Amino acid sequence: MKIIFLGAPGAGKGTQAKILEKKYNALQVSTGDILRKSIEEKTPLGLKAKEFMDQGKLVTDDLIIGLIKDKFTSKDFPENWIMDGFPRTVAQAEAFDDLLASINLELDCVIEVDVNRDVLVKRLTGRRVCKKCQAPYHVNFNPPKKEGVCDYCGDNNIYQRSDDTEEVVVNRLKVYDDQTAPLIEYYSSKKLLHKIDGDLPLEEVSKKIELLFQ
Repeated sequence: MKIIFLGAPGAGKGTQAKILEKKYNALQVSTGDILRKSIEEKTPLGLKAKEFMDQGKLVTDDLIIGLIKDKFTSKDFPENWIMDGFPRTVAQAEAFDDLLASINLELDCVIEVDVNRDVLVKRLTGRRVCKKCQAPYHVNFNPPKKEGVCDYCGDNNIYQRSDDTEEVVVNRLKVYDDQTAPLIEYYSSKKLLHKIDGDLPLEEVSKKIELLFQ
C-alpha cells in the first residue's frame, strides 16, 4: 500500500488514513510530524527548517522533500505508507514523483475524498483533535467512544483547533481550490486517481476505499 490522500480540509482524509493505518499496518506520513521531529532532534535539515520558521517564512519545497527522503530511506520505514497532507501543489507532486523514482518506489493510487462544501464547513467547525497523537474526531459525525478520551492512544486531551472557526475555514477552502485542487487533474492524467464520495457515512467511505485494495 503506497497511496496519497487528496481532498479539501475536513474531507475526512485523516480519519480514513488512521483506519487504513490500523488495518493494514501502514504508516500515515505527515509532513508536519516529520518537520517537528527533525527540529526536536536537531538534524541538519531540521535546523535549517527552524531558521525559516523562526523568520516567519514558509519552509521551501526542496527542504520538505529532503525531510521526506530522509524518512523514506530510514531503516525502519515500512512497506505500507499513506501520504496525508502532501503534496499540496503540482510542483510538490512533481518533486515527490522524482523522489519516489530515485528510491525505486511507485504510487499504487491517489484517493480523492470529495465532499460538498456546505458539509465541509459544518465538519470543520465541529472538528476535534487528540493533542497527543493527532487522531481526528467530530462532535457529531465521529465522536470518541468515551467522551474526551482518544480511541487510539488513550489520552484525555481532545481539543478544538484555533483554525477551525468558520471565517478561517472558508479561507482555507479557497486556498485549497487555488493551490491543491489542480493536483486532481495532475494525478487523473496519470491514471492514478480514484474519487470517493465523502458525503457518505464514515463506514461506507471506508468500505469503498478498501475495495480498491482487493
